[in-house]
Amino acid sequence: MLDRLSRRAYTALGPRYPVAVVGVGVLEAVFVAVVSVVVIALFYRPDVPAVVAVAAVAALMTGTSVGLAAWRAREDRCRLGDWMGLARPTPRETVQAWEIATTLTLEQYRRSSAVVVLVSILPTAVAAMLLWGIGWWGLLAMTVAGVIPGLYATVLSYSIGERLLRPVVEHVASELPDDFSFEPRGLPLRKRLLLAVPAYTTTSAVLVGGLVGVGAEDGSPSARLALTVALSLGVGLFMSLELTGLLSGSITRPLLDVREQLARVRDGDLAARAPVASSDELGELARDFNTMARGLAEREELREHFGTYVDREIVRLILAGQVPQEGFEVEVSVLFVDVRGFTRFAESVPAPQVVETLNGLFAEMVPVVEAFGGHVDKFIGDGLMAVFGAPEAQPDHADRALEAARMIVDAVHLGSTGLRVAAGINSGTVVAGPIGGAGRLNFSVVGDVVNTAARVEAATRETGDDVLVTGDTRGLLTRPHDLVSRGEVTVKGKSHPIEVWAPPTVNAWDTDADGQATLGA
Repeated sequence: MLDRLSRRAYTALGPRYPVAVVGVGVLEAVFVAVVSVVVIALFYRPDVPAVVAVAAVAALMTGTSVGLAAWRAREDRCRLGDWMGLARPTPRETVQAWEIATTLTLEQYRRSSAVVVLVSILPTAVAAMLLWGIGWWGLLAMTVAGVIPGLYATVLSYSIGERLLRPVVEHVASELPDDFSFEPRGLPLRKRLLLAVPAYTTTSAVLVGGLVGVGAEDGSPSARLALTVALSLGVGLFMSLELTGLLSGSITRPLLDVREQLARVRDGDLAARAPVASSDELGELARDFNTMARGLAEREELREHFGTYVDREIVRLILAGQVPQEGFEVEVSVLFVDVRGFTRFAESVPAPQVVETLNGLFAEMVPVVEAFGGHVDKFIGDGLMAVFGAPEAQPDHADRALEAARMIVDAVHLGSTGLRVAAGINSGTVVAGPIGGAGRLNFSVVGDVVNTAARVEAATRETGDDVLVTGDTRGLLTRPHDLVSRGEVTVKGKSHPIEVWAPPTVNAWDTDADGQATLGA
């Protein structure tokens, strides 16, 4: 409820909200001072008018001292209010405003808590000595006793002030740059508990002692014991609930915020950010979470952009550290695909249409290669080279390459470009690895197997087939494929002709006088 009310008040008051927080702090301190006087009066039992008079002195001096402490921190509040009034604050201005907002309450009490306690307790103790007739020993006792509620009031005021300023801190934190330099300046959790627990337990003890002295003055020991237990339980529950409520806002709430954002990241929302709502360990945790989320988002963005220029599966393996930096030998099937008649087509249409058509063709080919577990090694003009079996080993790489080739032919044939493609496949052992220099690398394969695959694709012009495979590829097939021998063809770079095979169901080509393939009748 306190958080909801504070947010509504912040929305309504805007830059004036920090001043309202000061007013709440003054009222809270005055209330604690008055209640403390009443509790201490239970030990001395003065007349009611004397109690009211001393309570009035305590209220006046406490309100004055707390107001003085707030006045000393006015410059920081003004700077914070100035930031709220800016339409477009700079990152530097936002970081400065965040540092002020997260440490405003702490700095106020750090500079002025001793003065507040001294100014509020001593005059109250003197007034009690004069009006209650408690003497010098009573003055000393009340001064010492006043420190306990003074410490309690300080802890309570600090906790409430921190809670009330949370809407301001969240507003500023929402504008913080992710990479801002975080320096813990808040009250560490250990010190917070070290101050809060003794203040609450001692205040509870004093309150129980005073109530027991009034309620069981003439009773039996058993009655006093029962009353003490009952009062201790009631006061303990009340104080513990108050302490839990205050600490939950300072400790539990930030942890829940981080957990909620972690759940968003787990669900794939890398834009999740936790509010850095404090300048202590919990604020540092939130900042570290945001740094992590930003890093994950940058990595995903890199993966997306990287995947535009490099095969996505290769990107995944590189980022996972599964691609060796040194070369290695591996058995693969290499697929070359080339567009038939593209040179003549390119001469007859504008350049933008050439690029658009080529991209459309590759948009049909690449998904097929990826669907069969291959990766596009490179684009070569109006063709491409794909590899099956590296960098991840695939026992059926020959089958994958053949099935991908046949589907690519069908996909392009059914497309809207009116163009056709042919494919050549060869299998064998190659050297694979990151190849390049001057800071530019590409995972590729090299060797005679690659050169032969390119020559086999060129041989489709001679045989008139859409797909040709070598005998090496045919020998590595693990699934039944109906292939027909096209005899031996002469391949550049080979001392002997090699036998090639074609799927009989794939359409054949006729070759025109210019060497361009046309669909046979």
